[in-house]
Amino acid sequence: MNELHIALEPYVLGEIGGLPITSTLLTSWVVMALIIGWAVWVRARLRRVPVSSGQVVAEVVVGGVYDYIAEVLESRSLARKLLPIVLTLFLYITLANLIGLLPGVGSVGFWEEAHGEHSLIPLLYPMNTDLNVTLALALIAFVVIEYFGFRTLGLSYVKKFVNLRSVTGFFVGIIEAVSELARIVSFSFRLFGNIFAGKVLLLVLMALVPFFIPAPMMGFEAFVGIIQGAIFALLTLFFVKIAISEHSEKH
Repeated sequence: MNELHIALEPYVLGEIGGLPITSTLLTSWVVMALIIGWAVWVRARLRRVPVSSGQVVAEVVVGGVYDYIAEVLESRSLARKLLPIVLTLFLYITLANLIGLLPGVGSVGFWEEAHGEHSLIPLLYPMNTDLNVTLALALIAFVVIEYFGFRTLGLSYVKKFVNLRSVTGFFVGIIEAVSELARIVSFSFRLFGNIFAGKVLLLVLMALVPFFIPAPMMGFEAFVGIIQGAIFALLTLFFVKIAISEHSEKH
């Protein structure tokens, strides 16, 4: 049986200015470069009147997502502002999950000797198996949710967490504040747990049954990676809806 090595700690490739550069961070840079490059390429080929079937399909998909967000938020102006964020989160997380399944990711790197033992330090590693990355994404989603809540409701949004009119209202405000902060944990650990567990399962299967079984499992993990990207983006949307719900009820 091949030696199976599973570690929670990210692989450190080096340092820049005292900051560690990990395999997952390098993977995130690759994902960002691909998305930015694709966006520039698509933007250069957009036409006001579509001349290609690809643009027609893209407009239908983006238009459908926009209509769905507008229906959820009950505001087309808010939907226009949130659409780029929701789609970017989905594309970024999904592409990172799919890249993590490519051959060479996690297996191509350099050997490092420590305490008389040699260990492989991969150049690229599945991005969302690093809790630091998923925590950063969770913080971004948290800031987006709070921003739209405050932008829509103004100072009345703060009253949701600070209520000095009664003892009950005070403790309800504390509970609301704790639940808001708990979203950071739920966002980060949900994504990290699903992707890390899938990676471990694939490694175990490849060690025990190196043929036949891993191939369909990789297809399943690709599907899970897409679903996780969609769930993260949709949860961000729905929590924004909850944050502005008082505004919707008043109107």
